[in-house]
Amino acid sequence: MGLSVKRTQTLLVLPGEGIGREVTAEAVRVLDWLRAKRGVAVEATTAPFGSDAYRDQGQVLPAESLAKAKAADAVLFGAAGGPEFDAIPEAARRQGNLMRLRRELGLFADLRPVKAIPALADASTLKPEVIAGVDMIILRELTGGVYFGEPRGVERLPGGKRRGVNTHEYTSEEIHRIAHFAFELARTRSRRVTSVDKANVMEAGQLWREEVQAVRDAHYQDVALTHLLVDTAAMQLVREPKQFDVIVTDNLFGDILSDCAAMVTGSLGMLPSAELGVPDASGRRHALYEPVHGSAPDIAGQGIANPLGAILSLAMALRHSFGRPEDAALVEAAVIDAVGETRTADIALAARPAVGTTAMADAVIAALEARTATAPAKRRRAT
Repeated sequence: MGLSVKRTQTLLVLPGEGIGREVTAEAVRVLDWLRAKRGVAVEATTAPFGSDAYRDQGQVLPAESLAKAKAADAVLFGAAGGPEFDAIPEAARRQGNLMRLRRELGLFADLRPVKAIPALADASTLKPEVIAGVDMIILRELTGGVYFGEPRGVERLPGGKRRGVNTHEYTSEEIHRIAHFAFELARTRSRRVTSVDKANVMEAGQLWREEVQAVRDAHYQDVALTHLLVDTAAMQLVREPKQFDVIVTDNLFGDILSDCAAMVTGSLGMLPSAELGVPDASGRRHALYEPVHGSAPDIAGQGIANPLGAILSLAMALRHSFGRPEDAALVEAAVIDAVGETRTADIALAARPAVGTTAMADAVIAALEARTATAPAKRRRAT
């Protein structure tokens, strides 16, 4: 019988703008540690995206970068936006922005886990008893809704006034796809889904509610389904967040609610995300992982950004794309260990000085070393 060879998997890093360049570099350092100490066969390469790509190649998303993204087993994305990006002509931005990349890869399901970390209770403005035990996933539909609807744009009206137009639209097919994902996800958790819409004033919201309910009734009667209006959901997220398990909602509302929910952890810098496509016949799917925070141009280049959202996004890639759930759990546990003593400015304790981006990643790597010092790595058999 011939020898079986394990294929090296590929992670394409698109650092993007602002602090995206800094935090993805630290996530790659963690991956390097996993490669050296845990036998994780994942090779990271970098490709241009954003203002650097436009300056050098005249395109925000060069064709070669897009081709590499489609060929990779997963993409780690940093951040988009900021003064340099905004200075690019609008038509060029649209041709290569993050929304186009999501569409090209078919990334319709955006998982944004929000889990309370006891050591960071003091970093949140919410009461400790309110956030204790919170463990939810906000599932955001990512390739439809107002971000992609047509017509859109700004037009000039008679008399010199202007009008901006965006169209919020969903088809039953798009809603069914994300609803099935939500109910399947809930079956791996506590079998509870909250669907969020604005059905009281939006026809697309009415359709969303009706179609999500229809999918549940036809296929998932073992999963409890609750409907909430988005304004009520926002209030409940800060009033009683532990009531939620899986929240499924549209593109715009998912964007907003996940930022609101970040206060459970104390900072947007703590939140990772996984953007997943439809599996092909082999079970492989396109996937992009990114911290929820933006490019933060006000602190870019200062070495003070929180890299934990990017590092936890790497953990999600290990779990969902690379088949390494034990290594994913190890990284997540190391992050929890690290913030007990070491914190960047966004989550810092008043009585303890904040550390920079690299020092925060150093603390995670030290925690990985400590956790594996007495436990040998479990490596999967080659297939």
